[in-house]
Amino acid sequence: MHTAYIIVTIAAAAWVGFSAVSLLRRAAFVVDPLVEYGVPQSWWNPLGVAKAIGAIGLIVGLFVPVIGVAAAIGLILYFAGAVVTVLRARSYKTVAFPVLYLIPVAVALGLGVAA
Repeated sequence: MHTAYIIVTIAAAAWVGFSAVSLLRRAAFVVDPLVEYGVPQSWWNPLGVAKAIGAIGLIVGLFVPVIGVAAAIGLILYFAGAVVTVLRARSYKTVAFPVLYLIPVAVALGLGVAA
């Protein structure tokens, strides 16, 4: 179980970190949907930084579990908010994307608590 926790946590952190960097670098595949959803551009940097801090927190959590739990909970709330934002924008075709980030983080949290 411990090995699975480490692998899933590193994968989730890499996945969320990639998303953070993509947002901070203004990659079109990230920011174009944000415009469609009505997310103000002034929020993009704080949202990218929040994801980056969460990804770092997941990695730190491998050594300091309470940090990992806090980071995972924060990221779960972040991506749950993203799901709500997508649904409010009625962009049902893209609702899977924030879920694809939420699930590995939730699994990492579950494995971490179980380990």
